[in-house]
Amino acid sequence: MTWVKVCGLTRTEDVAAAVAAGADAVGIVLIPSSPRFVSRERAGALAAAAEGVRRVLLTVDLAPAELAALLDEIGADAIQPYGAHATAVAAAAVAAGIFVLRPVLVAAALELPAPGEGVPLLDATAGAALGGTGRRFDWALATGIEGPWVLAGGLGPDNVAEAVTTLRPWGVDASSGLEAAPGIKDHGRVTAFVREAKRA
Repeated sequence: MTWVKVCGLTRTEDVAAAVAAGADAVGIVLIPSSPRFVSRERAGALAAAAEGVRRVLLTVDLAPAELAALLDEIGADAIQPYGAHATAVAAAAVAAGIFVLRPVLVAAALELPAPGEGVPLLDATAGAALGGTGRRFDWALATGIEGPWVLAGGLGPDNVAEAVTTLRPWGVDASSGLEAAPGIKDHGRVTAFVREAKRA
């Protein structure tokens, strides 16, 4: 059964909706340039509401030495690192037994991270944006990947079953495709997304 992450959550009621829908993980964005950015205090409240599922922090330019303290402060148990230290943070997290989603921004070609940096998360490039743009990359680039990986980029209730059936990723991840407005989830779309992903 497909692993499902609902990302870009900013409200505890949306976290509750994702958990109730059967999501396996929620994503909390600590990247200031994102429209889904939340403060550390808010992130802690969101993580506390995500009982029973994995709580993934999206960070940028986090130093490896800051990793453990940040996860402990917020009550998260996974990391999705971007920026200057992403490779080092991913490696440090894996070495410490922390679950890592390793972002791979796909353009004209696919370059997977080295083994030992976590589970690749494939998303579409969109200028300076780090993800959550709602854009889809060429799925043909993701055929034949060995090992677990997660598909993101332009996914929603209307196309996630097709994506899972076509590519057979280990997991899927959506943010903007589940929203009524940036950072505000549509609970019906969240429920439908999880349902369609898991039954495909």
